[in-house]
Amino acid sequence: MPELPEVEALKDFLTEHLVGHEIVRVLPVAISVLKTYAPPVDALQGHRVTAVHRYGKFLDLETDGGPRLVTHLARAGWLHWKDPLPSGVPRPGKGPLALRVALETGAGFDLTEAGTQKRLAVYVVRDPQEVPGVSRLGPDPLADDFDEARFAALLEGERRQIKGALRDQSLIAGVGNAYSDEILHAAKMSPFKLAASLTPEDVTRLYEALRTTLSEAVERSRGIAAGRLKAEKKTGLRVHGRTGEPCPVCGDTIREVSFSDSSLQYCPTCQTGGKPLADRRLSRLLK
Repeated sequence: MPELPEVEALKDFLTEHLVGHEIVRVLPVAISVLKTYAPPVDALQGHRVTAVHRYGKFLDLETDGGPRLVTHLARAGWLHWKDPLPSGVPRPGKGPLALRVALETGAGFDLTEAGTQKRLAVYVVRDPQEVPGVSRLGPDPLADDFDEARFAALLEGERRQIKGALRDQSLIAGVGNAYSDEILHAAKMSPFKLAASLTPEDVTRLYEALRTTLSEAVERSRGIAAGRLKAEKKTGLRVHGRTGEPCPVCGDTIREVSFSDSSLQYCPTCQTGGKPLADRRLSRLLK
């Protein structure tokens, strides 16, 4: 799933390639991708892109007096820049293509989604705050005003495990499954630790890990073409998706806890005092 660093890189890429250009066609190929109907999607046509914004994991294309195109790539969505775009009209139901945006130059981009769970979402709105997912977002963890005191206030009274709290978009915007694993590894903290139990020293360590991990990931992604961002994300991850590999810090074997539709990875030596966490899905199977 694209998270804050990859979406930030896509924002920079699209700012360079879209701003100043006219949208001449918006073609929904998978009808399920459109989550709004007024204004209609063709209301974007004839307008120039004036800016590209990011809100958490959402991308927002602002136009010169027209509506805005807001996108959430969800778990399996991606953006593919093409110069030029393929000729002809794509056929619905054939392949992963969900939506195509064409510019007056002949270039443009495709939004695609792999798999059968169609969660990629596109909204055509006058104001991005009309998008429910945007209006519910918590603060951006890389914003200048997101200091340690603000972070501590967000966690105060939280009864959830810290892994779940970090992933809650209404609490902190932009962190998903992969980077929450990376942040907790950098902070040397168990993903099952209760947020309410954090000491002031824990909060400081977690805050520094949050800002550093995301900032470094953004810098690694900066200037990379859209098509290569997924591969860049994987190469920069130290524990997420690396079950069975040695921890790059201590050499212990990276372990995994599986859930119904996701998993987390962690290092026992670095994060849990050497004790493996119970894999709840496996425990149920053994009963």
